[in-house]
Amino acid sequence: MASQAEKPKVYKGLEGIYVTETRLSYIDGLHSKLYYVGYPIEALAKNSTYEEVAFLLYFLRLPRKDELDLFKALMAEARELPEDVLNVVKKMASLKAHPMDIVRTAVSYLAAYDPEVGVNTPESNLRKSLRILSKAPSIIAAMYRFSRNLDYIPPRKDLSHVENFLYMLHGKRPTEFETKVMDVIFILHAEHGMNASAFASLVTISTLSDIYSAVVSGIATLKGPLHGGAAEAAYHQFKEIGSPDKVEEWVQKALASKRRVMGMGHRVYKSYDPRAKFMRELDGEIAKIYGGEPKLLYEIAIKLEEVALKEFAEKGRMDIQPNIDYYTPIAYTALGIPPEYFTTIFTASRIVGWTAKAMEYLKDPRLIRPLDLYVGELDKEYVPIDKRG
Repeated sequence: MASQAEKPKVYKGLEGIYVTETRLSYIDGLHSKLYYVGYPIEALAKNSTYEEVAFLLYFLRLPRKDELDLFKALMAEARELPEDVLNVVKKMASLKAHPMDIVRTAVSYLAAYDPEVGVNTPESNLRKSLRILSKAPSIIAAMYRFSRNLDYIPPRKDLSHVENFLYMLHGKRPTEFETKVMDVIFILHAEHGMNASAFASLVTISTLSDIYSAVVSGIATLKGPLHGGAAEAAYHQFKEIGSPDKVEEWVQKALASKRRVMGMGHRVYKSYDPRAKFMRELDGEIAKIYGGEPKLLYEIAIKLEEVALKEFAEKGRMDIQPNIDYYTPIAYTALGIPPEYFTTIFTASRIVGWTAKAMEYLKDPRLIRPLDLYVGELDKEYVPIDKRG
């Protein structure tokens, strides 16, 4: 055991440690910048589609029209779920299992139906990634329908990725605006550096396991409330506040009890999350169009941001700003998606980031094996059980 003078530094949570090089995304947390393969996230969210972003992350370039058409057709072809997987989803939904547990189990079960599950070539890994990516929304839609005793709606090949997802959820084709809102949510969640779930996926693939196992690791990690569950927590926070005129009182009580404002603060961003900024503007449009609960949630969120940021600034905490999870609940609510499904949609969109990272890492893999610093006693005497006090 190292002496006190020789004791190495432990980086709690691996903060500040680089584990690999990447061309997928870059986060400038000091200046509110996020890039996918060099493209500003604002440009992609405004102009692109999720399928195009997925192509970008898999091939590190934007597609030609014929390439995108083929890519979309391959995704549409892979949407249907095996009957056995549907039965498992239905059974777990009837048991009221956690939605993330259902998604994790269904993705794991899908591996049994993939003829290439044990093949680890770049080409097969891309095909498997596309299958998982394409089927994930079908799993979520099936779970949603079964949990409400509604019939499963098979996917349509003539609809876009997110358009088909909303159709499978609600049984009607979404409007152009609704499709755009969901596309934006999927794009903004697609990839985000070496976050906890991405790292979990990378650890798994570093053992030369398979893509399905890597995705299951990511899902299990994303389930945690410190990672993927913040949007649901932010929604319940807004509902607890109830109205904009109660924000001031709520903030004072929350800060006095050292309670966190959910959806604010980020491990990497020390300024305003650019994804949150984009969602904030989009939520303003949603509030005008939909009114009702989305409008009320938006008004509460705007007032809470104003009051909380003023309090944080007075305490010298300018680094605590809204992140994307603060503003997505408003859009989800407008789209008719209940809070317990928010993290599952995060999952469906982030699968492209996990799988792209896994395939990138496999180009030059090395088993991820960090150290832990032992701080206990050594050479302790073993005492037989009949002589222990």
